Amino acid sequence: MSTTNYLKLLLILQTLFSLSYLTTSQQPSTTPITTSTSVLDIDGHELQIGLKYTILPINQNGSSSSSGGVGGLALEAKNMPCPFYVIQKNVESSNGLPTRFMPIDNNQQVINLSTDLNIVFLASTICVQSTAWKVGGADERTGRRYVMSGGMTGRPGIDTISNWFKIERYGNNESYKIVFCPRVCSSNCKVVCENVGVFNENGKKWLGLNDEPLVVRFKKVLN
Repeated sequence: MSTTNYLKLLLILQTLFSLSYLTTSQQPSTTPITTSTSVLDIDGHELQIGLKYTILPINQNGSSSSSGGVGGLALEAKNMPCPFYVIQKNVESSNGLPTRFMPIDNNQQVINLSTDLNIVFLASTICVQSTAWKVGGADERTGRRYVMSGGMTGRPGIDTISNWFKIERYGNNESYKIVFCPRVCSSNCKVVCENVGVFNENGKKWLGLNDEPLVVRFKKVLN
């Protein structure tokens, strides 16, 4: 092969290689994006506005009440007949009360992470008050702030600041924590973000603001 023909062949090969590289580099990535901002239930589905769910605490072994690990969340009287407080039941077979999540944005279709929302048990009590969650003031006996019933839904502002919670991811994508960190009022409100955890008192587990969060998952209620 003559030198001229060899140089022509080399030029053709270089051109083909360049075209192949450009075509390959411009192909869209097939790697799925896993940074979802939606809260997922135990089946991997987004939490939907208007549907009912149970909040399933997770124990240290990673099991939840739906698998016989620990009890779900419910309401119970504490020191007086009213109001009722949010409690984690000790009965392992209990999934707890059905719950609805009501975000500050009524146009949302799903529950997103870090969104201000109201949490409402779908239940009735002997107390003439709502079953929406709220954070109470410091208890006179213990100095702790417990999660209790009697909260209001909607009407974001300084007067309802104790009624708003958020769901944040905890650890892997399947586990979450509930936090009290409302941003529903003006910048004049000074709110310290705190975890919703559990206080063990006389064999009962009351929910309240605690350094250690209660790690949970969510299960859709089918009926």
